[in-house]
Amino acid sequence: MDGAGQKRRPLMVMASSSSTLAAARVGANPLAELTHRVKSLEAGMRTWLAKQPTHVEAAVATALGAVQGCALGGLMGTLAPDGGSALPMPQPPPGLDPKAMASFKQAQALAGGPLVQARNFAVMTGANAGIACVMKRIRGVEDVQGSMAAAFGSGALFSLVSGMGTPNPAVNAITTGIAFAVFQGGFFMVGQKFSQPKGEDKDTYYSRGRSMLQKLGLQNYEKNFKKGLLTDSTLPLLTDSALRDVKIPPGPRLLILDHIQRDPELTRAS
Repeated sequence: MDGAGQKRRPLMVMASSSSTLAAARVGANPLAELTHRVKSLEAGMRTWLAKQPTHVEAAVATALGAVQGCALGGLMGTLAPDGGSALPMPQPPPGLDPKAMASFKQAQALAGGPLVQARNFAVMTGANAGIACVMKRIRGVEDVQGSMAAAFGSGALFSLVSGMGTPNPAVNAITTGIAFAVFQGGFFMVGQKFSQPKGEDKDTYYSRGRSMLQKLGLQNYEKNFKKGLLTDSTLPLLTDSALRDVKIPPGPRLLILDHIQRDPELTRAS
């Protein structure tokens, strides 16, 4: 009986472990798992696009932007008060003043049904994404100039495809593109200002110290340097007592002082 009981124990352990794994799978958050998969797919897509030629990346970015704009425009057209109406937009009366005609065309472009809005927004967002992609490849960075160029192109194409500004579509396309570029440039600069870390300017005073700590594997003590105001200019003056005052243990203190003595760049006052 004892031998039979001992033989059954591994089976019981295996059964309990398998039940634990099954319970863990059931208890996993499906939303978190889906979000993780989407982020992994997006990261892989970006990595693949970065290795492709400019025209391939621009084409893919344009297509994805157009799909997003199409969905957004269709939704906005459906939610509009006259979005579900099957009646066509009324035609302007003959002999209408050019300015009034332009205003009528703008209202017509913004008050179309789901299909019209889907087309207009698809062109606008697709052009914006494609031009922004090309500008980033050319300039090597995503900056305000590239953002404004993309906004100008998307605004001009939106004006042309939606029929705004008749009987001077070219002039209206240029003015609409300029308006889009000005707004996009302003939003880009405001967003860049608020996204910049508050302590970024102050961190420049600790760049050499940060690099030293990373080389030594002591990056966890960077906050100690900042708390004690041990900037780059104080590195040649560091002593054991100064490091002790900022609560750095003896071992890291010895490594830091030895590294400073061996590195001529750190021993020279900045």
